[in-house]
Amino acid sequence: STNCMNTCQTCSGGSLQPSMKCVLLCIGRLSVCSKLCYAIGGAPYQITGSALGFFLQIYLLDVAQLDTFYASIILFVGRAWDAVTDPTVGFLVSRSRWTRCGRMMPWILISTPFAVLTYFLIWYVPSVEQWKVLWYLIFYCLFQSLQTCFHVPYSALTMFISMDQKERDSATAYRMTAEVLGSVVGTAIQGQIVGGAITPCLPGNLEVLDNGNTTLLGSDVNISHISLDETKRAYLIASAVICVLYVLCAAVLFLGVREQEGCGRLKTEPMSFFEGMRMVMGYGPYVKLVMGFLFTSLAFMLLEGNFALFISYTMGFRNDFQNILLVIMLSGTLSIPFWQWFLTRFGKKTAVYIGITWAVPFMILIVCIESSLIVAYVVSVAAGVSVAAAFLLPWSMLPDVVDDFKVKNPDSSGHEAIFYSFYVFFTKFASGISLGISTLSLDFAGYVTRGCSQPDAVNLTLKVLVSAAPVVLIFLGLLIFKTYPIDEERRQVSNQDSDTESTELGSVV
Repeated sequence: STNCMNTCQTCSGGSLQPSMKCVLLCIGRLSVCSKLCYAIGGAPYQITGSALGFFLQIYLLDVAQLDTFYASIILFVGRAWDAVTDPTVGFLVSRSRWTRCGRMMPWILISTPFAVLTYFLIWYVPSVEQWKVLWYLIFYCLFQSLQTCFHVPYSALTMFISMDQKERDSATAYRMTAEVLGSVVGTAIQGQIVGGAITPCLPGNLEVLDNGNTTLLGSDVNISHISLDETKRAYLIASAVICVLYVLCAAVLFLGVREQEGCGRLKTEPMSFFEGMRMVMGYGPYVKLVMGFLFTSLAFMLLEGNFALFISYTMGFRNDFQNILLVIMLSGTLSIPFWQWFLTRFGKKTAVYIGITWAVPFMILIVCIESSLIVAYVVSVAAGVSVAAAFLLPWSMLPDVVDDFKVKNPDSSGHEAIFYSFYVFFTKFASGISLGISTLSLDFAGYVTRGCSQPDAVNLTLKVLVSAAPVVLIFLGLLIFKTYPIDEERRQVSNQDSDTESTELGSVV
């Protein structure tokens, strides 16, 4: 549990040249307790992310009752702003000084209380109508920035808990299991609490106006026995519960994980932001990995962002959508150990091809048949299996690229946070684009706020957003993965070279 540098110097009697025994202490096996504490730290990001991903769009449209155009602006700008802050925070983290708590932990500790506060305010409906758009835009952007200050250091922490690639892969599997479980928890809390106070819809006949918009005739009667105020209160209760869990998970991470300052690596002067960006973005394997996962992640983001609307309106299961979403997350959680075994047994690239494409036939099936609750649950189980692969594989393969980069650039160090932050930057920016475009598409199709049913154009748009578009994006991503050069043989060589570099007795700490 002691700091790696202190351990090395203690083992070597204060010498700057640690012994082989000392270095082995730094790269030794992680305890199960350490892995669990590390994994729990990833849950807040997914708990809040799943709640926002599945419910924010429908919340803005049907509870806050924003126009679809303004909702699309909030979703796009919020995610785009979040994407921009990732490389910025990554750069600042890479230049942070080592403290008694480590280099990553202070970021996590300081950002947590402010992130919790801004998250809660996202789910509050202000009483002044004209301030609604500005309210959600400000607090959504603030939360995304503070969440970045938590997640980028946490992601880079993978490289500082152990120098053994197998231990990092194992810790990543623990982390992915906890994160998918966090998605289950976030979906369950938000879905079950809000599901007990489903947003009341307005009945009536749909009529297309001369300007192309759709309105409701005879919509002055609310067929729900639950008021809109009760629905608003349910969202606040759910957000409060999630805030408590966020703080608890951050505390477990802070108290249960100790960073290990790199042993056996030369410490160089930190590069500027643009020099670091030029270096990592000029590295071919990293670019191909990021672009491949960019398309596949975008596919699942489209599915996630529009699935609640699709289930509620196109399939007509308004009272069951929260349970269907929960099944997806539960299936993903149970599938993580399988995919960890699969990538270990058959290789990571093979796991990408099989794991990501698994959901394709089910995406096609759900839009080709008549509405069936049984089929919806079957598709949810199958989609969860692919969601697990999409969760696990990027974070399992990124350390391979970082190790490969270090072998090719032995004189460069301290860029782990930049590697991770730029990956998150591209995925979040793509998420913002997907949410903005999908919400605008619903606007053009004539989405009716709080309507119990939607026009045929809206239902067709939702089918495209949860099926056709994700399938095309998945195949584009897999085509890029064909050019990804780090196979199992090269990965083993990079790991061996990286370990050899770490154990050289003449290195300066």
